[in-house]
Amino acid sequence: MSEAAAGILRYYVDEAGDLTFFDKRGRLLVGCEGVSHCFLVGAARIADPESLTTQLEALRAELLADAYFAGVPSMSRTGGKTALLFHAKDDVPEVRREVFRVLRSAEVEIYAAFRRKNVIANELRARYCRTGEKLGSDFIYDELVTSIFQNRLHQGDENHIVFARRGKSDRNLALSRAIELAKWRFERRWRKGIDRPTTISSSTPSEVAGLQVVDYFLWALQRLIERREERYVGLLAPAYRLVVDRDDTRRRDYGEYYTASSNPITLEKLMPVT
Repeated sequence: MSEAAAGILRYYVDEAGDLTFFDKRGRLLVGCEGVSHCFLVGAARIADPESLTTQLEALRAELLADAYFAGVPSMSRTGGKTALLFHAKDDVPEVRREVFRVLRSAEVEIYAAFRRKNVIANELRARYCRTGEKLGSDFIYDELVTSIFQNRLHQGDENHIVFARRGKSDRNLALSRAIELAKWRFERRWRKGIDRPTTISSSTPSEVAGLQVVDYFLWALQRLIERREERYVGLLAPAYRLVVDRDDTRRRDYGEYYTASSNPITLEKLMPVT
């Protein structure tokens, strides 16, 4: 019996953007060169991870054997980039096009949430003035994880979630708390509990191809949000099942929810980040 038939749902979680806000003198850096306007967290639910891993490994072998890429630094087997794993930021455009071709035909669902860093910066300043407390970046990350999963964890008989490792510390306990909070919010809203086993682990994209997959989808989404380039998201549009803009409160206090079925994300709807 396949995992899908057995009710096992597999998610792969990564981030895009950075959580840099201020320099050493407290000056805001958001929007400066090399500093993102937004921070995104996304989860890819992959129906058949093993099959998709095989396809990506075959594609990498094919590209590495292609004389067209001879001399391209990212394709060097000693460079630790495309030769080791697909990473949208590091891959050359010709490689990205081939990866997108594979992803378009894959059974992948994307659930993502993002914050605008200028809004977060104001919140951090206000909190510090009020309490003297400085919140770390993990708090923001964990809040977005909760947003993504609070309506997901009841859909299968069992959930397996792999997070891209952040730094050197083991954060599985904190991530487990974020998942438990997601369950609690679901139960409070719908008045019914979630009794589904949920396994959490951390890994790296070079070890788990599912993390390479979610990286590509988040890269495309970030290009839409920050650079207003729609073509990449347009290429993969059906996969974006949910995108939450937590800081667009023009219609609702809790943010804007874009869904593939009834409210797909587009440039016309998206509130600019600057």
